[in-house]
Amino acid sequence: MSEKECVELPYGRPMYVMAKPVGAACNLQCGYCYYLEKSRLYDASSQMMSDEMLDLFIREYIHSQTTLEVLFTWHGGEPLLRPISFYERALELQQKYADGRKVATCIQTNATLLDDKWCEFFRRNDFLVGVSIDGPQPMHDSLRKTRRGESSYQDVMRGLRLLNKHRVEWNAMATVNQANVEHPLEFYRFFRDDLECRFLQFTPVVERTCQTEGVERLMHGAEPRGEVMPYSITAEQWGHFLCEIFDEWVRNDVGRMFVQLFDSTLANWVGEAVGVCTMSKYCGHAAVIEHNGDVYSCDHFVFPEYRLGNLREKSLSEMMYGRRQSDFGVAKHTSLPRQCRECEYEFACHGECPRNRFLTTADGESGLNYLCKGYYSFFAHVADAMDYMRRQLQQGLPPANVMKWMAKQRF
Repeated sequence: MSEKECVELPYGRPMYVMAKPVGAACNLQCGYCYYLEKSRLYDASSQMMSDEMLDLFIREYIHSQTTLEVLFTWHGGEPLLRPISFYERALELQQKYADGRKVATCIQTNATLLDDKWCEFFRRNDFLVGVSIDGPQPMHDSLRKTRRGESSYQDVMRGLRLLNKHRVEWNAMATVNQANVEHPLEFYRFFRDDLECRFLQFTPVVERTCQTEGVERLMHGAEPRGEVMPYSITAEQWGHFLCEIFDEWVRNDVGRMFVQLFDSTLANWVGEAVGVCTMSKYCGHAAVIEHNGDVYSCDHFVFPEYRLGNLREKSLSEMMYGRRQSDFGVAKHTSLPRQCRECEYEFACHGECPRNRFLTTADGESGLNYLCKGYYSFFAHVADAMDYMRRQLQQGLPPANVMKWMAKQRF
């Protein structure tokens, strides 16, 4: 379709398919990584996306969109294990198949492989770079180590300096685990003051042992079961962590520092679309494609039973707009237990991610989120501030006024 013919459909909404050009291959071996075991689903010696698959994916991804903007996200493993030439070819194909659409690109990296050439390339082509870093060095190095068990912190910091040197736009993505969850303000101030980061996303680590080990378990479609791993956080820790950082943020940094979870909470508070699937009412519009063209319902559900098909056999439209993916997305809401449906803050989290719903309610019903108590304490803590910001937005005023309002409150 030509640029003049490219009209956004009235019912269109973005479709996201995160691409894994190197599969689970990575130069680090983070202790909590949920994706390393996925390498056993495929031949470990050949987990690189071919030129033919790259072409097919980019063409399908663009042509399956119902909106005028298309976002490509390259993830891993570590996507910088592919050379710059791979992404140069990707950009050429994006332009070839754009059909008048605006195409944007982001890439998630551990930053240890960055050099001047990479950063020049990112700057020249307007990449948004997501950098994985878990806080100051003791927090970061606790679980984010090289494959030889050595520190990765200095290499990450070197990468960040190069991104800043070349004026590359970057965001920080951190996990919250037992190494940093008890130090919320030190964690937050590190990103704000030391790194001068303006966009921060942090994700709670909740990982479990498997009842049966090995590729046989994976190939039979079993999800992780068993005990929570020791580096995972508790619901109570998560709630305290969020409340401490929110109090610092809401008094000093609204409109200056953007914290994804707080932005998403406010969006739900005012009834707007949220920017993260874990906090939305439904999911299913963000899938993942492996190096060989296999498409799965979600990055956290790369198990055989959630495989939607292969791009060589089915179109992305068939897979992403088909019944299986639709049912997967709707089930996030319809499978909520009664305790969640009747909760006064259900609108704020919608039960969070289904992967964490492995507890039972007080009534013995399954499907309660492991982090429920933490989220509940957080929402109760921030309710007054969120109500105030909602009123500000309804009056056309900036929510940053909450900082002045908070200064008058007694806490």
